[in-house]
Amino acid sequence: MRESMEFDVVIVGAGPAGLATAIRLKQLDADLNVCVLEKGSEVGAHILSGAVLEPRALNELLPDWQALGAPLNTPVTQDRVYLLKEGEIGKQIPHGLLPRSLKNDGNYVISLGNLCRWLGQQAEQLGVDVFPGFAVAEVLYHEDGSVKGVATGDMGVSAKGQQLATYTEGMELHATYTVFSEGCRGHLGKQLIDKFDLAQGCDAQHYAIGIKELWQIDPEKHEPGLVLHGSGWPLEEASGGFFLYHGDNHQVAVGLIVDLNYQNPWLSPYEEFQRMKHHPLFKQYLDGAERISYGARAITKGGWNALPSMTMPGALIIGCDAGTLNVAKIKGTHTAMKSGMLAAEAIHSVRAEPASKLEQTFADLFDQSWLKEELFGSRNFAPAMHKFGSFWGGAYNFIEQNLLGGKSPFTLHDDTPDYAQMQTIDQFTKIRYPKPDGKLSFDRLSSVFLSNTNHEEDQPCHLVLADESIPTGSNLSDYAEPAQRYCPAGVYEIVEGDEGPKFVINAQNCVHCKTCDIKDPAQNITWVTPEGTGGPNYPNM
Repeated sequence: MRESMEFDVVIVGAGPAGLATAIRLKQLDADLNVCVLEKGSEVGAHILSGAVLEPRALNELLPDWQALGAPLNTPVTQDRVYLLKEGEIGKQIPHGLLPRSLKNDGNYVISLGNLCRWLGQQAEQLGVDVFPGFAVAEVLYHEDGSVKGVATGDMGVSAKGQQLATYTEGMELHATYTVFSEGCRGHLGKQLIDKFDLAQGCDAQHYAIGIKELWQIDPEKHEPGLVLHGSGWPLEEASGGFFLYHGDNHQVAVGLIVDLNYQNPWLSPYEEFQRMKHHPLFKQYLDGAERISYGARAITKGGWNALPSMTMPGALIIGCDAGTLNVAKIKGTHTAMKSGMLAAEAIHSVRAEPASKLEQTFADLFDQSWLKEELFGSRNFAPAMHKFGSFWGGAYNFIEQNLLGGKSPFTLHDDTPDYAQMQTIDQFTKIRYPKPDGKLSFDRLSSVFLSNTNHEEDQPCHLVLADESIPTGSNLSDYAEPAQRYCPAGVYEIVEGDEGPKFVINAQNCVHCKTCDIKDPAQNITWVTPEGTGGPNYPNM
């Protein structure tokens, strides 16, 4: 029988949502016994975002954040938005024609990983137990079906399932309330949404993959606080957009977001990103610079129309685990934090009440919050871009956001799951991507090296196939096995051998982006947690 520990509240995931929950709980009741479990080697190790932060939630949670030394050092000084054409910078959209959601006055260019490290320190100073390196592998239930807590995964198990000399059994953590804040496509959140039918009546959830690099550039080219966004080239076969943020220390963050509803199985988001950096808009900053970090992460972007119920008996699911990102703003940190603060306030309010009060209490707090107002007001942004394209979708959003204040009488729906959008290879010409030059563009393995990704190699594979015949069967014949291309870390390969093609999973390369769990057309791949501390170790992404 596994050892167990008892807490008032257990929080799964030390991202902005989970840490905001912990901090708010301790602000409301210093005697609460609260713990946060984080699968990364440290708080922030698995955190990746652009990121431009709207400080609204932080202002509410810790009003004196400046005096406390929060790492918000670079206020946004200028917004530029472009529609790119190949080989030329193209048109810059006049500032006055931008949707309000893309204006960043009062916001900050940050490292979200460093902000989470700082939030973790604030939580610990309030008495929260923060445990990095513990991967939560299982949800525990009471006999009545309500959530009892969670269990961490066993460590020291070989790939063949044998106990090694380093074997350590997982531990159960029981709680009055459990909060799941695992980020996009959390593997436990996915199970809970299905088990409790939390997405009943919602549109299908939609996702994108965000690929990001951090570069050290020439100080003479650096413009602290400059924020570039845009769409167009190179995404001719998909929707999405780019970003380039000038942060502090002469560094820029450059990235590409590719919506995962694309149809062409030959498309590679990674290769599109590498190609993009050769465009004059990016080359002017990156030429002669040094690439210092790389990472990728899926983004939950269905918004209001796909937002599931966030409560269930004994638990809540919050932040990007539920899908609170405001895609119109290309921001999810402030909304994730606010969802965590509301979760904490709901838990505090019902502690002396029957557990059944949690659902209505959270719903009431959510309905009265700016979080609901913001998500509802931006509900049509992504569907408009998907249905009408960048130009006409942008025009629709300008009218709705700027002229109607987000109060359109219409709701656009986009209900086909991303994986079901992929078409077969006979409908497309193979995309020939240029070879990397080692200066602006790079191969996958050198990129994974920069992510500091590491897993114990002799452990069960955390990328689980429901049917091992599908990758070399229908996925290969119909789609040329697209996992080889949609994975940004070189995890999946088709290797030709004497006995025919073999599907190889290089799980040690996995950066935990979750794209395979989302985009596989057969829904044959399930991402589960590897051993704690495994995965990327992002220093300041």
